[in-house]
Amino acid sequence: MKILAMVILGFSMLFAAIDINTASKDELSTLSGIGGSKAEMIVKHREAKCFQSVDELAEVKGIGAKTIEKNRKNLTASKCKK
Repeated sequence: MKILAMVILGFSMLFAAIDINTASKDELSTLSGIGGSKAEMIVKHREAKCFQSVDELAEVKGIGAKTIEKNRKNLTASKCKK
C-alpha cells in the first residue's frame, strides 16, 4: 500500500507543485532531500507559523538553501489562513 501511495504522489508531483502549507507528511517526503523526519518537522513548523514563501523552509532545522533550490520548481506556499 505504501508503494502505491508513493507512486501516486510521484505522478502528482509531475503535474502540480506541492504546497508546503497544506501538504501531508507523505507528500513532503517525496521531495529530494526530505525524508520522513524532515517532513514531520515541516508540518510541526507550519502548525506554529505558516510559510509565507518557499524560502522560509530554511527556518526548519536541517533544510538549507541547496535543498530548497533542488525542489523549488516543485514547491509553492499558499496564502496563510491563520
